Amino acid sequence: MLIIGELINSSRKAVAEAIEKQDAETIQKLAGDQAEAGADFIDVNAGTFVGKESQYLKWLVTNVQEVTDRPCAIDSPDPEAIQVALEIHKGIPLINSISLEKERYDSLLPILAGTDFKVIALCMSDAGMPESVEDRLKIADQLVNGLIQNNVKTENIFVDPLVQPVSVNKTFGMEFLNAVEEIMKRFEGIHTVCGLSNISYGLPARKFLNRCFMTMAISRGLDAAIMNPLDQQMMAAVAGAEALAGKDDFCMNYLKAFRAGNFAD
Repeated sequence: MLIIGELINSSRKAVAEAIEKQDAETIQKLAGDQAEAGADFIDVNAGTFVGKESQYLKWLVTNVQEVTDRPCAIDSPDPEAIQVALEIHKGIPLINSISLEKERYDSLLPILAGTDFKVIALCMSDAGMPESVEDRLKIADQLVNGLIQNNVKTENIFVDPLVQPVSVNKTFGMEFLNAVEEIMKRFEGIHTVCGLSNISYGLPARKFLNRCFMTMAISRGLDAAIMNPLDQQMMAAVAGAEALAGKDDFCMNYLKAFRAGNFAD
C-alpha cells in the first residue's frame, strides 16, 4: 500500500496559520513525522490561499524537502501553481490531480505529457460526480487512455474512483468498492487511490468506519490511499488487510507494524 500523507493541507486551521506565519518548523515537523510513520509521499496543499497559492505551494515543497527525502504530492487543480512547485521539487512528484473536467484536463495534460510524473486521475467530469460503477468506468477509461496516448506511463497513473458518504446513499460504499475491483481488472498495471474519509461523513465514530472501509477496499485491490499515517490504528488496519489479502510476502509488513507498536490489545 502506497501511503500519501494528507496532513499538510491549508484547509486545516493549524496548517493555514503556519503557512501565513511562514512557520517552517511546524510544517517540517508534520512532514518528518509522516515520513517516519510510513508515508511514501507528502501531500502539500495551499488551495485556500486564493492569489497566493503558487507562492505558498512553492514554500511548502521547499520546507518539506529540507527534512525528508520523500517526494511531494503536489495538490492543486491550478496548473500555474503546480508548475511553480515543480520548478523546485526534487525527484519525481505525484500530481494531485487531473480529472475529465474540460478546463482542468486541458490545462494539466500538457504538464504531464511525456514526463515520469505520477498522477492521480480523478473520476469526475463536467457532468458531476459519478454514482455508479458504470459512470466511474467510463470516466476512468477516457482518463487512462488520454494519459497513455500522451506518453504517461501506465504504472504512474493512480485512478481515484471517488468515495461518497453512505449517510447520503447506502449504495455509495459498494459502488466505490466494485469500481476499484473493476478498474484493477480492466487496466493492467494501473493503480487505484482514494481519500476515504468521505465514506463516514455525517456519522458517529468516523475513524472506526474509515478503518472498516479501508480493509474492504484493500481486499478489492486498492493499492494507495491519501490518509493520516500518524493514525496508528488505521496503519494497523492497512497492515492487517494487506496480509490477509495476500499482498504481504511472509507478512513482513504486518510484523513490522506490530513491532512499531501500531496494534492495541
